[in-house]
Amino acid sequence: MAPAASESQVGFDELRIPNDREPPLIGGVWYPTTDMPRDVRLDTFSQRVALKGVVSGRQLPLVVLSHGGAGSYSSHYDTALALARAGFVVAAVSHAGDTYDDQSKVLMPWRRPVQLSRLIDYMLSSWRGRSAIDTNRIGAYGFSNGGFTVLVEAGGVPDLMKIDPYCASNPTHDLCTALAKAGIKSVSMLHIPADAWKADHRIKAIVAAAPAFGFTFDRNGLASVHIPVMLWHAAEDQHQPGPWYEDWVRGALPVAPQYRVEAGAGHYAFLPPCDSRLLKSAPTICTDAPSFDRADFHSRQNAELIHFFQANLR
Repeated sequence: MAPAASESQVGFDELRIPNDREPPLIGGVWYPTTDMPRDVRLDTFSQRVALKGVVSGRQLPLVVLSHGGAGSYSSHYDTALALARAGFVVAAVSHAGDTYDDQSKVLMPWRRPVQLSRLIDYMLSSWRGRSAIDTNRIGAYGFSNGGFTVLVEAGGVPDLMKIDPYCASNPTHDLCTALAKAGIKSVSMLHIPADAWKADHRIKAIVAAAPAFGFTFDRNGLASVHIPVMLWHAAEDQHQPGPWYEDWVRGALPVAPQYRVEAGAGHYAFLPPCDSRLLKSAPTICTDAPSFDRADFHSRQNAELIHFFQANLR
C-alpha cells in the first residue's frame, strides 16, 4: 500500500448508490487526502474532514462498514476516520429500511448483505476515486445487525427458524420482545427468500462486533467462512446476552477467530462517544457504566482494527 501524502488528513464524499428498483442508498466514503479539513456536520455527527478532497495514494485497501439497527452510514465515523488516517479507503451505507429514520424493513435482515455488496460495486465501478482502490484488498466491519451482515458476506448461512425456539425459551430478550411487538408469532411469517444468503467473495477479512442473530449460525452455516475473522464481545451486553451471540459464533466458526472481550462495555459501547445533543435525544445508546470510558475504548479498538486489516489485507 502506497502511503498517503499525509496520514492526518481525511477527505469525505457523500454517496448515492443505485439500489435496483428502490431509491438510491445513501452512503459516505472517507479517504486519505492532502486537502485541509474543516469541521462539518455530516448526517448525525460532526466530523473534521475535507469535503470532496483529492484522493491521496494508490493501491489503497477498502474497508466497508455496516451499521447496527436504527443506525446510519455515519454510525462508526470515528472508526472510518481512524482507518482513513492509516491509509484506507472506508465506505459505509445507510441500510434502507433499518435506519434511525426508517425502521420499515428491520425484520428483513437478508436485505442488508445485498446493500453492502452494492456499496462495493459502486466503490469499484462508479466512485470518482475508484482508481486508487486495490480491488484485491477489501475488508468489512459490522456492529450488531451489521455484524450479522458481514458474517453473511463472508459465507455464513443463518437459519432464522432458530429464532422461534430461542424466543420460546427467552421471551424477555430484546429480539423476542421486538418480534412480539411487531405481531410476529413465528419467523415463518417473514417469507424469507430462497436465495436470501449469498457470500461476497471480494471481501477478504471481517470484523464482527456484537453480531446480531448469532445463535442462528451453526457449524454447517459457518462452514464456508474461511477468511480471517475478528469478533468483539461487550462483557456487559444486556441487549444480546451470552452465550447466544458472539460466543456462539466463536464456537461455530471452522477456524478460530481473533476474539476480544471488552470489560465493562455494554452493547452500544461500539458506537462513538455521544455529544450533549445526542445524549439528550438518545440516552439509551449513549449511557455507559460509570467506570467505563468509551472514548478510551474506541481509541484502543480502532488501533486494533487498523492492525487487523493491515495484517490481513496484504
